[in-house]
Amino acid sequence: MATASKESPSENRARLRRAARLSAVQALYQMEIGGLGASAVIREFREHRFGACGEAPEFVEADEDFFESLVAGVVERQADVDPAMDALLADKWRLERLDATVRAILRVGGFELLYRKDVPARVVIDEYIEVANAFFEGAEPKFINAAFDRCARGARPDEF
Repeated sequence: MATASKESPSENRARLRRAARLSAVQALYQMEIGGLGASAVIREFREHRFGACGEAPEFVEADEDFFESLVAGVVERQADVDPAMDALLADKWRLERLDATVRAILRVGGFELLYRKDVPARVVIDEYIEVANAFFEGAEPKFINAAFDRCARGARPDEF
């Protein structure tokens, strides 16, 4: 894998956005579990988690503006995103019954599929499968893939 200094600009942008997506999922999880608001969590990530790689082990290099747009966007559109994700689940299952991490992945990825049309649907799906793989080894990544595939085909049929 190329290091940050040898990456092309598009590879660098993709890497930074990938880190932003993972961080957005972590932020939503933190908001839900800790009861914190979006602005507090965004500030905490900017001040304590983001930074140039190598400064400290806990620092992450990410596209901070993209991260903030994802977290703020999910919060702003949650009244639309949650029902859209609920509609993808099997009967008798609701978003609130899912694991908090799965819920966070579905919310951020769902927001991106529904409202960030500047990012191709297949890219969004692939990215959140990778995020899911960072947290789970079981069936969850396949479940998330299936949910996002259905969501994307409904929200962006022209891309399939």
